[in-house]
Amino acid sequence: MHWLNLPEPRKNIALAFQDVASARAWLANQPQAQALHMLAALRTQIEAVDSAGLAPALAVELLNLLRRAAVPAQAAIEPRYFRKALPLPEDDERSFEVAQQLWTRLAIAYMRLTPHFPPPEKGLPLNRAACALRMAQYCHFQAARQAPALLDHLLFGVLAQAASNKLLREPLADPDFPHLGDSNIAGHLAWAFMLRLIDPYRLTATQLIVANRAISRWRELTSFLVAPDSDPKARNVDLAPLYGGPLPEGVPCWLEVRSVIRKIHQRVESLSAGQSPESLKLGRELSASACSRLLKELETSLRSQQRETSTEIGEIEIAFGGEHAYAVIKGEFLNPVGGLDAKSASLAHQRMALFGFDRLSQMPSAVKKLNVPGEVWTMVDGMAVRAADQEGARRLAPCLISARSQGKPRLGVLFGLQMTAANALTAGLHWYEETVEAGYLKRPAPHDQRAPKVPAFLLRADDAISLILPASAATRLEFGLALEGTSLEHLVPTEVLERGVDFVRYACRRA
Repeated sequence: MHWLNLPEPRKNIALAFQDVASARAWLANQPQAQALHMLAALRTQIEAVDSAGLAPALAVELLNLLRRAAVPAQAAIEPRYFRKALPLPEDDERSFEVAQQLWTRLAIAYMRLTPHFPPPEKGLPLNRAACALRMAQYCHFQAARQAPALLDHLLFGVLAQAASNKLLREPLADPDFPHLGDSNIAGHLAWAFMLRLIDPYRLTATQLIVANRAISRWRELTSFLVAPDSDPKARNVDLAPLYGGPLPEGVPCWLEVRSVIRKIHQRVESLSAGQSPESLKLGRELSASACSRLLKELETSLRSQQRETSTEIGEIEIAFGGEHAYAVIKGEFLNPVGGLDAKSASLAHQRMALFGFDRLSQMPSAVKKLNVPGEVWTMVDGMAVRAADQEGARRLAPCLISARSQGKPRLGVLFGLQMTAANALTAGLHWYEETVEAGYLKRPAPHDQRAPKVPAFLLRADDAISLILPASAATRLEFGLALEGTSLEHLVPTEVLERGVDFVRYACRRA
């Protein structure tokens, strides 16, 4: 395929072994219990095999050995970078880089060997390349790092080769991933493309785990087509935009997902009928209602209907969290003393002693000015961007945000947070259209009145009522809540509508 140029391997790496026996001996001497060092050593030797000019059959066998050793090390290292706040600390960033580079380089090494085999024997290296690319891509999704265009190009390269050699559906056992059974190239590629289509960056860590598990089970229900299916009931997804340019003629760039959508409908119906997510092979990480919401979002994404994002341009100052959102909306801090640092608190006590006021803004001669801590992000093509050289706290999404625009406060969610190759942070902004009222939960009588107040945001639209509370608030469905500072004083949460890392939005009825 003249249109696919594989990156060249490094030429200055010494191969630590020459055959299978010496490779096994080398592996036995590696730091098995030190996952990062193990993966780094394996990555280096994968590149050495790729550049050594060995006999193709021997090279594949050696790559298979290195791959087998990488799987447990990969499992051990994933928690170091899996959906942690961005930017990642240096050590965690290093773990991610080593992991994604290993799987990318492994895929490239397999792909470089493929032309040396006759068509019937191309299946194994192409299958292993497809799996490695899927793993490399998933590393990016786990770390919320922007996946490079190279991965998309390589996925299409495997697709084109497998299709032209009629190997897409050739089953192959994979002892390194026994839970997958006999896998085929089409399944690995469909798995990777579907994960890409659902915009995994907008999912929480738990949602990503469940979505990945579900798609892995449905990966072989799809079909790759050169032209879209004309059946009115078909659900064709055009993959060409993922390539970023015109694909060579004959490459199957349509993915038919009708059977996957049918599976999603069946699972949603079963969850509504009372079956547990675990009984439906969806795991136990999410509740039935949370699983149902996630599945509906997956279906929407596979129908190519993306969540609406902001269309603003220019700079926007964003405040993060419920406490700051209350201040933006109400013009005063909910817990002013608790929000002060030690130095400010000391000054407040001094002012109280001297003037009888604990804050300068309470002095009769003071001009009231509220400075809510925020970060300036720049809107570019409907996305919010924080440049790499801009100071700011580490962030995790989806999270509650607020801002003022044209003198009016707004409440919203920052979602789809990811880090670009240039180390900038980028995310989507969703602003609530409903009328928003800021208040707080009323304390029960025996409750410590000195405890911080819990912010609450009432959202009203027509007859629909919802309430946003901190994720840490002890809230149960069908148990009444009393509010202060809002037009409705008593509400009963009936359903979780949305869950972020620091907030939960509940559908409510009047008490």
